[in-house]
Amino acid sequence: MSASNSRIELPVAGMTCAACSTRLEKNLNKLPGVKANINLAAEKAQIEYDPDQATPESLIQAIAKTGFSVPPQQLQLSLEGMTCAACATRIETVLNRIEGVTATVNFATETAHISYLPGTTNPELLIAAISKAGYGAHVSGESSRDAERARRAAVYQKELRVFWLAAALTLPLVGQMGFMFSGHHADVIPRWLQFALATPVQFWAGKRFYVGAWHALRGGGANMDVLVALGTSMAWAFSAVVTLWALPQHVYFEAGAAVITLVLLGKLLEARAKGKTSAAIEELVKLQPRTAWVERDGKTQEVDIGSIKVDEIFIVRAGENVPVDGEVIEGNSNVVEAMLTGESLPVSKASGAKVYAATQNQDGMLRCRATGVGSHTLLAEIIRLVEQAQGSKAPIQRLADVISGIFVPTVVAVSLATFVLWWWLGGSFTTALINAVAVLVIACPCALGLATPTAIMVGTGNGARAGILVRNAAALERAEKIRTLLVDKTGTLTEGKPAVIDIVPVGVATESELLRLAATLEKGSQHPLAHAILTKAGEHGLELPPLGNFQSISGKGVSGVIAEKICHLGSPALMLELGMTPDDALLQHMQAQGKTVVCVAQGSNLLGYLAIADRLRASSPRAVARLQAMGIEVVMLTGDNRATAQAIADQAGIRNYCAEVLPRDKAEEVEKLKARGTLVGMVGDGINDAPALAAADISFAIGAGSDVAIEAADITLMRNDLNSVADAISLSRATLGKIRQNLFFAFIYNIMGIPLAALGMLNPVIAGAAMAMSSVSVVSNSLLLKRWKAQK
Repeated sequence: MSASNSRIELPVAGMTCAACSTRLEKNLNKLPGVKANINLAAEKAQIEYDPDQATPESLIQAIAKTGFSVPPQQLQLSLEGMTCAACATRIETVLNRIEGVTATVNFATETAHISYLPGTTNPELLIAAISKAGYGAHVSGESSRDAERARRAAVYQKELRVFWLAAALTLPLVGQMGFMFSGHHADVIPRWLQFALATPVQFWAGKRFYVGAWHALRGGGANMDVLVALGTSMAWAFSAVVTLWALPQHVYFEAGAAVITLVLLGKLLEARAKGKTSAAIEELVKLQPRTAWVERDGKTQEVDIGSIKVDEIFIVRAGENVPVDGEVIEGNSNVVEAMLTGESLPVSKASGAKVYAATQNQDGMLRCRATGVGSHTLLAEIIRLVEQAQGSKAPIQRLADVISGIFVPTVVAVSLATFVLWWWLGGSFTTALINAVAVLVIACPCALGLATPTAIMVGTGNGARAGILVRNAAALERAEKIRTLLVDKTGTLTEGKPAVIDIVPVGVATESELLRLAATLEKGSQHPLAHAILTKAGEHGLELPPLGNFQSISGKGVSGVIAEKICHLGSPALMLELGMTPDDALLQHMQAQGKTVVCVAQGSNLLGYLAIADRLRASSPRAVARLQAMGIEVVMLTGDNRATAQAIADQAGIRNYCAEVLPRDKAEEVEKLKARGTLVGMVGDGINDAPALAAADISFAIGAGSDVAIEAADITLMRNDLNSVADAISLSRATLGKIRQNLFFAFIYNIMGIPLAALGMLNPVIAGAAMAMSSVSVVSNSLLLKRWKAQK
């Protein structure tokens, strides 16, 4: 190795033991010019390599060949200088040209979400690439939220001042147009004064358009600034020549000045409207208090929440918001969690209950132990998910992106053709110039670029307020198309808290003996039914004997040795396999009531039955009816036998169900339904639902579910209610409907406006006003989505 060698540190995923790290280190060190050191604990590879013999890409490939992976790094950048959708497309193209980078740029939020392979690039190089394309960028994050808000406010105030000065200078120029409508075509204001008024508007107030156009052209693209700068410059230059040489021609200083002023006004209105689309996140952030009461050194003191550490004790008084996530260790109260779950009814909290940052303590004092602080609170996770969804791009936006990319060059060509044809056929240079300018001004693609992201922002923000967390815009778009919805029974349709209802001994066994044996066998199980049996045994105060040689028989039951005798607990099918014959009539009677029956046996003797029932959620039948009314076929998945499944399905109003489905077979059922050619959704809440959630076209995790299920799902529902699935689909349909309206308005505006301008039927001033208002109208239409409400 020489001094010219390069060094990189790569994260490595997939290593499980020292053998993995040793194997990876050995394989990397086999490469020429490479010296690697693998840290298993940190899951990182520190590599020194000769750039002439190895590259970061070849090292990453070598790691992949060894069976591990280098996870991509995520980065969010705040962007400056974008003026239309063409700018966003330009930046996205520049970033995606970089090796190992996948980027999406959101014009509405002025952010870039970037995924890149570490070692191949870094944030500084990415920012430099954006800067070279003519735009500004800096890393954004939780800590920079306030600074970013302040920066945008300062920029807005500066642009507001520029607009008012431009308006003051433009008003006299536009005022004289009133005399033209009365038939008086002579200049009311001397031309030298018109020149003096219009020039600062053109080159001072309109400086941003020249700068933006230069950056875009230097970067190899064209944007709205090019159109505005080109169109207004043509009008000003023509008028200046006429004025300076005293030619017998009309001047159009008012057209250029009015267009620039109107576009500035449109940008201001657009900025205000765009700010409202992200109001949902701002509202969530505001709910978290800045300070908290913490017990330190035997005293209760008020501290900044940033200083709270895990396991510290904090106090929440009545009426205060909870500062961080925690566990109640003393006190009773009711806490409103609507901001996290959408549920307006307060939740009772006592010792052992979890509380979450930003929720509101109503009427009691709670003493809690901090369990999640900073970026590890549920609130922070929700904000991260919402921002991630708002920054993503829906597939429906592809068409708008393609059109935006070719739009400006096409419009310039149409404008040139308009100028040439009008001059050639009409013989009037002035008319040709004005019509060409009108084409340039009317054709702004801003509305096209805002149509999709603003609707996504409002839709996902509304969802967050209702406890519906959408992973990305593509998931929101897919949810609209669901035609079949698979619903896991336990914990989704039912309350997920099964209880022992009947204990039926056979022969000489007593109820207590039957329950004691069953509870002893379930000591080693994590199944929901095990919890029900152990709870029942606890209620009876039974002492459980030791259990030996415990074995779990997947999907069927458990067995073990109790008092030197082998015992079994499981389904009737398991008993049949063991050579015993359960009472079929008794089983059918209990199963018809929706109860799950398990049998208890000692050796080859059947000792009796336990009937367990999980109550259907009161809201489930209404939720099923809502989904069916939306044209969605609801199919229930359950491991219960057909009779029990039929009873539960009847109670819920479900016509189709799949019974006796083992956990490992749930994903297979999803694939079977997908094979029918319809888009299939899956709702679940447990670890064993994760494979089925991953297999579905669109997946929903109920909020009380496991982290694994939530991680595998496209949409997380904070409320334990199937109605929230119907709400999520309703929200998806409302959002996609709004996107289609926006795209229609944006397209129809340009489709009608450009021909009218080319035919000489649109004055440049009117075109400027229409262009400015088109973006405002699209954003305002998206804001109407705020009217959408989840059904209670």
